[in-house]
Amino acid sequence: MMKKIEAIIKPFKLDDVREALSGLGITGMTATEVKGFGRQKGHTELYRGAEYVIDFLPKVKIEIVVNAEQADACVDAILTAARTGKIGDGKIFITDVGKVVRIRTGETNKDAI
Repeated sequence: MMKKIEAIIKPFKLDDVREALSGLGITGMTATEVKGFGRQKGHTELYRGAEYVIDFLPKVKIEIVVNAEQADACVDAILTAARTGKIGDGKIFITDVGKVVRIRTGETNKDAI
């Protein structure tokens, strides 16, 4: 069984999270710049005397697929590395993955990770 871990984090925490996952032997991940909001609900900024509401805040979405045995350790590493203790730290989503195929070789599942 494999798990997909998606984490939405603050952009400046990406390197810390990558290093924490590398320390666990995770060799691949996808990181995407995204925008979103939750309880943080954006903020207002002043630009040339006018006030603007910024609804969507910049975040980074990290996606990794790991063996189920590694999932808890990966989640703990992300929690530790990404936490600032302030609102907007993000979320982690864990889902089951039915099958993985490496395009170059045709390897499947654990061999493809």
